[in-house]
Amino acid sequence: MIARYSRPEMTALWTEDTRLTLWLEVELAACQAFVEEGTMPAEALQRIRAGAEVRPARVAEIEAITRHDVAAFVQHLEEQVGEADGRFLHLGLTSSDVLDTTFALQLTRAGALLLGGIDRIMSAIRTRAMEHRHTVMVGRSHGIHAEPTTVGHVLAIWYDEMRRNRRRMEAAIETVRVGKFSGSVGTFTNVTPTVEARACALLGLEPAPASNQVIQRDRHAEYFSACAIVASSLEKFAVQIRHWQRTEVMEAEEKFHSGQKGSSSMPHKRNPVLTENVTGLARLVRAAVIPALENVALWHERDISHSSVERVIAPDTTIHLDFALHRLASVVENLVFYPDNMRKNLEKTHGLVFSQRVLMALLEKGSGREAAYKMVQRNAMQAWERGSSFPELVRQDTDIRALLSDDDLHACFDLQTNLRHIDVILERVFST
Repeated sequence: MIARYSRPEMTALWTEDTRLTLWLEVELAACQAFVEEGTMPAEALQRIRAGAEVRPARVAEIEAITRHDVAAFVQHLEEQVGEADGRFLHLGLTSSDVLDTTFALQLTRAGALLLGGIDRIMSAIRTRAMEHRHTVMVGRSHGIHAEPTTVGHVLAIWYDEMRRNRRRMEAAIETVRVGKFSGSVGTFTNVTPTVEARACALLGLEPAPASNQVIQRDRHAEYFSACAIVASSLEKFAVQIRHWQRTEVMEAEEKFHSGQKGSSSMPHKRNPVLTENVTGLARLVRAAVIPALENVALWHERDISHSSVERVIAPDTTIHLDFALHRLASVVENLVFYPDNMRKNLEKTHGLVFSQRVLMALLEKGSGREAAYKMVQRNAMQAWERGSSFPELVRQDTDIRALLSDDDLHACFDLQTNLRHIDVILERVFST
């Protein structure tokens, strides 16, 4: 992670200070659970709370000797509170009780920030969809003009997709929102299940129903997979905006700010740099999925092959996705649309976008499909090759006119006929 693609709210979750502070929070939750169970004096917990202070520099000094981060942390706490009270710290716990429970807190809190970013982009998409619900543009398949659509329809599709992404993210957060205080192989040899339940409740977590030395990594694989799907959706939207901004298309563009420069050498350039940035960040987020999946298979009750992976992918993935969400939300909020250019592009193929309506009208009048297809296609190919008006060619085709009246053809080439259900679509998307 680098500062250029980071927001401070998310970055703060992954600092060393935060990590050690959460370790202390987890240790204190265990102590509180012991007090409630009657196996630790309340006065000892009071003294620990008053005397324990996270000192990252001292932890690092001790770790240089112990070569074990959690052991160094516990030792540094005992230095502060004394042996008499320090003996209650980390009582019956294993390192992964602290590490994995802390990881759950970090991922859950990171997830809340990601949901905030999703909400922001959904709000932006909805606002712009309502603004341009009837702004007509050409729909494309394979990059080729297909049939008319509207900006509102395109954005409604985006909104619906992000709503699914929100549900995925909510489910993934709930999946990782589990802690463990079950000891070295998860059998509660030195800690009771009630201590675990109490400690997890204090932290806002659920206890893992069953664990070995670690919380099982399929949970985390689901989380990072959900992040990757969100990122892929963002890239999809970003690529669409980049296409709209192409000089030959110019149907929409990122807001170009006063004083902004698009190129060091070409003063005329206005490039889609923000959406290109989102595309790149999406690649980084997706890159976490395979390592997360490979972390699922650990040796027996646990090895630490997952540890180094998670130290990298957890901060990087959440930070990059958080940044991409807010970057693209800002792009959508400020996106400049060019309806006149959309109409010009729609008309570039001289009415070919209405070919299916003519085909359907012929079928409704009793024509066979193959015969109708040939009638429409021969006129469409002339329009393609000669730049002729497709509606005029159709009106001059005696075979077609034998079946379709002027009123029939007027309906075929009427945009309102083609787009008459747009409001129904938007109602279905935005009413829920």
